[in-house]
Amino acid sequence: MRLLKATDSAALKEAVRVLKAGGVVAYPTETSYGLGASIEHLEAMSRIYLIKRRDTALPLLVLIAEISWLDDLVQEIPDEAHRLMTLWPGPLTLLFRARPGLPFHLVGPDGLIGVRISSHAFAHGLVTALGRPLTATSANLHGLPACHDAQEVMAQLRNPAPDLVVDGGRSSGGLPSTIVDVSVQPFRVVRKGVLGKIDLFL
Repeated sequence: MRLLKATDSAALKEAVRVLKAGGVVAYPTETSYGLGASIEHLEAMSRIYLIKRRDTALPLLVLIAEISWLDDLVQEIPDEAHRLMTLWPGPLTLLFRARPGLPFHLVGPDGLIGVRISSHAFAHGLVTALGRPLTATSANLHGLPACHDAQEVMAQLRNPAPDLVVDGGRSSGGLPSTIVDVSVQPFRVVRKGVLGKIDLFL
């Protein structure tokens, strides 16, 4: 496990290289640290379950760089969901009906996939530079509190460990992203996270 500062000019390029090679990267987001693998690398996503000691029945949320990327991930975007997407970039995960053929790592038993656009500069820059969706599950052992700095990540995720940890300083330390299911009518708040006034947009 290697550590690079997000302020290092080589950090973004190296993180992209690791991801494209099928590696796993821990990186900062606006809520906590996340574990990233390119969704094109099935083995890397499987490693995330081992690193987190997480049940494979629990899907991995993903980051995208722009709304147009949803076309490859979801069956449809309900018209009313566009109002919620005005909150992107930000700590809001939307659950859509997944397109057929996506890796099982990304799709829950209910056929849904969770997607968001991050407002964190490094996280958004990483998925943009990668050019494809990136997993965004929290970088911690399953069942333990989220990690809010690189040292916590390295202390928890040791065996096995991610290939690279990008130290972006301490994250907000607050609540996780809000999750809203837009595959049903009316939309349903699955997790009341950091966006406390989400009901105003439903």
